[in-house]
Amino acid sequence: MSAVEVSVDHDTESATDAYPDEPRLALLTAAEARETIEHLRLLERLDPAHGQAAGQLAADLARRLPTP
Repeated sequence: MSAVEVSVDHDTESATDAYPDEPRLALLTAAEARETIEHLRLLERLDPAHGQAAGQLAADLARRLPTP
């Protein structure tokens, strides 16, 4: 796999020039995030080797969600 080289003239182009003006969608919807949390909590219970990491990730994600 080769690296991609990107050249930007920082004197003439601002960081916002490269982004579209349209609103961007969230990476996950709230419903998708809640479902992901459920799956991570299930993994926490079923996989002793990775369960603690899955539980921590679920807790971190849950703290970022708005309350329903």
